[in-house]
Amino acid sequence: MPTFHIEQFGCRATQADAAALENQLRQQGALPAADSSSAAFVIVNTCTVTAAADSQARDAIRSIHRRNPAAQILVTGCYAQRAPEDIAAMPGVRWVVGNSHKPEIPRLIADSSVSAFLPLSALAPQPLSSAPAEILTGNIFDHSELLSAPVLGGEAGHTRPTLKIQDGCDSRCSFCVIPFVRGRSRSLPPESVLAEIRALSAAGYREIVLSGIDLGSWGRDLSPKNEFTALLERILAETPVEHLRISSIEPLDLTEDFIALVASTPRLARHFHVPLQSGADRILAAMRRWYRAEHYEARVSRIHRHLPEAALGADIITGFPGETEADHAATLALLERLPFTYLHVFSYSSRPGTHAAALPDQLPASLINRRARELRSLAEEKSSAFLHSQIGRTLRVLTLNRSSNTPPNSTPALSSNFLKLSVPGHHPSNLWLDVQVTAREGNHLLAELFSSPAESAPASTNAPIPTRA
Repeated sequence: MPTFHIEQFGCRATQADAAALENQLRQQGALPAADSSSAAFVIVNTCTVTAAADSQARDAIRSIHRRNPAAQILVTGCYAQRAPEDIAAMPGVRWVVGNSHKPEIPRLIADSSVSAFLPLSALAPQPLSSAPAEILTGNIFDHSELLSAPVLGGEAGHTRPTLKIQDGCDSRCSFCVIPFVRGRSRSLPPESVLAEIRALSAAGYREIVLSGIDLGSWGRDLSPKNEFTALLERILAETPVEHLRISSIEPLDLTEDFIALVASTPRLARHFHVPLQSGADRILAAMRRWYRAEHYEARVSRIHRHLPEAALGADIITGFPGETEADHAATLALLERLPFTYLHVFSYSSRPGTHAAALPDQLPASLINRRARELRSLAEEKSSAFLHSQIGRTLRVLTLNRSSNTPPNSTPALSSNFLKLSVPGHHPSNLWLDVQVTAREGNHLLAELFSSPAESAPASTNAPIPTRA
């Protein structure tokens, strides 16, 4: 049986693609290897959201080839879709498969033969030792399949699976290359979503994370059209899932009904990640973000009124072409006013083919870096204030698997409002505990048990969790 290893980069959607691919390879008899050094086939699943992501993928390919020259390297994902020729020129790469052709990968590995495919490149077949990489890609907007399988790994260690229910994006933000490498918005049908969640719940998982490229647009491509809030209502009514977390949602999808639904039930996490990108209206317009700072502020403020304890996070891009000191100051002022609990700050990265890449007034790296430092300093202040505000509170938390970073004689846990805690003692993962926060240590909190596990956990909590392929 062939052995394979998947090197994973990028967002939850990319991780979900890898999970689906791993399922397919296992089903056809391929065996997962412990690492890339011992695998016959190494699949590099790439991201291309920034230039740094591209560089990270290239470094990984070089490292894999150096450690395992006999490995047949297949590069796929967003970078492979965007710039297949660049990757194909790298030593050790045998195949470059774009997102448009990802479903072909299991058959390609099973056949292990270039002749099984019609290449888009006009390269003549050569012996494997010297043959150039095969490129298999096409028009991403002709791609209609949605690869989906629960992602069971990650730092939570099989405790909180991520389920991708939407892919692609119909928006055209001027800085973003993702629509051109993932295609149009596509939704997992509601019955499929419900079936996956029932299966995960039956397997013993207590919290499930829903993800997508533009999650709030779920259902708009279906016939008849569906709405994301209506899907959440069905999940709560028709499945036994104990806790559901939403990965990210655009500000225009933060409707009153959505906020009210989250506020109405403890089964939905008190956690909102709402991309902002800029607090300056002029820059938002140039970014082709179809809201203004006042709209964003009103919706985030509404969340805080209804759910003052909720985690509130945002993405910020600094250094967009033409961004002035006044624009930067407007972003800082908006962030200071709003009750954010954490921020993800990104330095602008020009992406080939995007509208923003051709704009004048591209800013120097030194200026971008200085603004990013100022934003990250504010983010640290916001996070610190939120952590301190939790001391003395009683929270229900879900225990996670211990890792090498876990302090001795403690168990990591996560709260509904996205707080990382250390609980004294060794507890099994996937256990609900009621704890009282006692102190802050770095970027996480220390807590003491408020009640015994038997009192705070549902009756079936201690059931083992099987690992799904």
